[in-house]
Amino acid sequence: MASEKAKALAAQQKAERKAEKLRKKNSDDPRDWGRVRQIIEAYRRTNEVDPQLKWWTTAAVAGPIIVSVLVGLWVQPWWLWLITGVMLALVLVLSVLTWRVKQANFKRYEGQAGSAEVAFQLLNKRKWSYEVGIAATRQMDIVHRVIGRPGIVLVAEGNPSRARALLATETKKHEQVAYGVAVTNVLVGRGQGEVSLENLQKHIEKLPNVLQAHQITEVKQRLRALDAMRPKIPVPRGPMPTMKGVNRAMRGR
Repeated sequence: MASEKAKALAAQQKAERKAEKLRKKNSDDPRDWGRVRQIIEAYRRTNEVDPQLKWWTTAAVAGPIIVSVLVGLWVQPWWLWLITGVMLALVLVLSVLTWRVKQANFKRYEGQAGSAEVAFQLLNKRKWSYEVGIAATRQMDIVHRVIGRPGIVLVAEGNPSRARALLATETKKHEQVAYGVAVTNVLVGRGQGEVSLENLQKHIEKLPNVLQAHQITEVKQRLRALDAMRPKIPVPRGPMPTMKGVNRAMRGR
């Protein structure tokens, strides 16, 4: 009796593992993909908007290997230099792919509603938190919020005049709730006084720190009441190419 139950349980677990493996295989969620598929999908989607990608990756692979072979002809053993070249090529091609994926994301989504999230995703999640689409106009001029050591950062995108007006309104609301906490305004764009999408992450990270860790928690708690009064804003989101697999491979995980 016990052996039959054990067999039935083993069969059930085997069926569950098989079903889960099949689900991940057919899943469109990058979190379900293996490392190799993540890298392949990142390459494929990036190549759609970056025709130069194949040349960059070809050069990244061929360059170290050719150099190592030439060195190996002079300094023996040649096969040791070849192995070194292959390892350097792997590191270099992953570095190039990560760089081009970032650039392709910016190019793909620049000018679209919600594009700032591409930059927010590159922020260190242990140091920063963000809310996409805390306020918007009917024309989809949107304000997002980032919280970190520099305080509250309100990021707007859309028509400059409407976005600035929306920023001013949101700044007043946040200052009333935040009680003296710094509120910084950023307008995404390529005009004077604006920050381009590809520079948004670095711009936010370079802001001067004014808060301690415990103060950040207090600020978030104060903002809950403000957020509770807001309607949910439907911000358009697309299938952004992921760099998770590329970064994991570079870390050797």
